Amino acid sequence: MSLQVVVNFKVIDETADWIVVDKPAPLIVHPANRLKEPTLLGGLENLLAYEIETGACLGIVNRLDRETSGVVLIAKSTAAARELGMIFERREAEKEYLAVVIGWPEMDQWQCSEPIIRAGELGPSEIWVRQVVSSLGKSCQTSFRVQSRFQRGEGKFALVHCFPETGRMHQLRVHLAHCGFPIVGDKLYAGKGGEYLEWIANGWTPELERRLILPRHALHASRLVVPWRGRMVEWLASLPPDLDEFITGREISETPGVVIWSRHD
Repeated sequence: MSLQVVVNFKVIDETADWIVVDKPAPLIVHPANRLKEPTLLGGLENLLAYEIETGACLGIVNRLDRETSGVVLIAKSTAAARELGMIFERREAEKEYLAVVIGWPEMDQWQCSEPIIRAGELGPSEIWVRQVVSSLGKSCQTSFRVQSRFQRGEGKFALVHCFPETGRMHQLRVHLAHCGFPIVGDKLYAGKGGEYLEWIANGWTPELERRLILPRHALHASRLVVPWRGRMVEWLASLPPDLDEFITGREISETPGVVIWSRHD
C-alpha cells in the first residue's frame, strides 16, 4: 500500500459565485511552505484559467486537512468569499463528516464538549500543530452518531457520523481520540504523535502500516449545507474507495498517481 500525491478531484456543483469539489486524500488544499507539490488550488486555477483571466478570484471557504477527503467549497469572487465566510462564522453552515474509528462505541449517539488548544501553547512540544484537550483551550462542541460497527482481522471498528458545531483545528480527530475511539490511520492522534514523527523522518513504512493500518486518517467530509440567497444548498460526497474498501473488507487499492482535473456531475 503506497501513498502518492495526486491531483484528481471531482466537481460536484458550480455557479458564477462558487465551485464545489470532492477532494481526494492526500491532496493538500493550499500551497504550504515546504517542497513544491500539486494542490487543489493549483488544479482549480488550471481548470478555471479563463474565468480567472476575466476577473474571478478564488477563495477556499472550508479548508480540509491534507489527509481528509470530501466536500470543499471555493468562492469565485471576493464578494462571494466574504458572504460565504460570514455564513460559516455565524455557524449557519451544516457540516457532516464520516470517520472510521478504532473500537466499538457503547452508545449510538453522544456529544463531546471538551476545549482544545495547541500542545505548543502549553509547553515544549515536538509537534507544534498537535492539539490537546485542556481547560485553557477554546470551546468545542461535536455530536457523534454510530452508523455501523464491524470487525476485521486487525480488530473492531465503527463508522461514525460527526457533526461539528464549532470549527476548531483537528476538532473531530481530537474529540474522537479523547473519547477513546481514535480515527484509523491518524498519525497525530491514534497515539501520542510518535507515528507522525516517524512518518516525517522515514515516510510510510511496514511498521507504521502495522500500527496505523491505513496510510491516511479515515476522515471524510460527506455533506455540506449552506443557506444561499433564500434557499438551502446541499452538497454530498460518497465515501472514497479506500475507506469503502476498508469497511467492506475488500483489498485496499493503491492510491492512483495520475494527475487529472475532472469536471463532471
